[in-house]
Amino acid sequence: MARVARSLHARKKRRKVLEQAKGYRGTKNSSYKRAKEQVWKGGVYAYAGRKQRKRDFRSLWIQRINAGVREHGLSYSQFVHGLRLAEVDLDRKILADLAATEPAAFAAVVEKAKDALQAA
Repeated sequence: MARVARSLHARKKRRKVLEQAKGYRGTKNSSYKRAKEQVWKGGVYAYAGRKQRKRDFRSLWIQRINAGVREHGLSYSQFVHGLRLAEVDLDRKILADLAATEPAAFAAVVEKAKDALQAA
């Protein structure tokens, strides 16, 4: 069987990795072996970071809702329970936006939750 000449593909593969490693410190941007390791690890960090970002935003939304709800004399957990009882289906992102930008609309939602809590 004939030998396969890999030089073109191997060079292309290495160049691609070194391009991705541009900006890394030390030999991680020039040594293929180190660059390959760091590019792989960077991908691992990026994957984990995408999951972490979702957790961070949910936490931020909850803090904003809690701050808005406390002005109306409720805690976050009471408010969420009231929303469930009132069958209001607004997610945390929308509620946080309402609390920050439209206090009047948010106050109306809080009143619905309060009414549902008192009725139960």
